[in-house]
Amino acid sequence: MQTNLLVLYLFTSFPTVLFKILRGQFGCWVAFLSVAANLFFPRTFPVARFILFVITPDWLADRLRDDIVPGILCLIILILLVLTEICGIGGLENCQCNCHCFGYWFGVAFLFFFTILYVAS
Repeated sequence: MQTNLLVLYLFTSFPTVLFKILRGQFGCWVAFLSVAANLFFPRTFPVARFILFVITPDWLADRLRDDIVPGILCLIILILLVLTEICGIGGLENCQCNCHCFGYWFGVAFLFFFTILYVAS
């Protein structure tokens, strides 16, 4: 579930130049190769996550990227991501501070910070 939420987050907040590259001819070839790799290694190459960038209609992609809607969607995704992680570790009282935990929360904090900057601008 967390990976699917992060794909939606990237879809709405990916930089425009990189988003155009992924939606162009390069993205079509990468999607084709990922589908072919998924035929042989279905657990290693989850196709549905990348194909979202390529097959989404232009009017929907532009609508999701040019409004205040993506900023609000990113905030909702981040809240769901934090709640999922807290439930996954068994609550705040069971949180053990280690390098993996610190790195994960540091990344979530950066995502939250850049989402607030995106909504504010």
